[in-house]
Amino acid sequence: MAFLFTDENFEKEALKCEQLVLVDFYADWCGPCKMMAPIVEELAEDFKDSAKIGKLNVDNSPATAAKYKVMSIPTMLLIKNGEVVDTVVGAISKAQLQEKIEANK
Repeated sequence: MAFLFTDENFEKEALKCEQLVLVDFYADWCGPCKMMAPIVEELAEDFKDSAKIGKLNVDNSPATAAKYKVMSIPTMLLIKNGEVVDTVVGAISKAQLQEKIEANK
């Protein structure tokens, strides 16, 4: 199951995590986000031992979304050692997202 990031836990769970982290910035009302949700869940399971994959609801955690200048959703950030190493804006295929995770592990 995908991890749930919030404004409150983001620093500890994403920035200070020793693994690669993928954060899916989404909203419940967003159509493309709903398309990405099962892909994010599958990848969370596929990479459960080597990466932390989760979601952050921009409506519930606006401070983190603002800090990372998330202007459109879905936006996915890949974070390694506290730094954003890759960004994906919009819906992409599972294979494309998996490739980005593999490339940054």
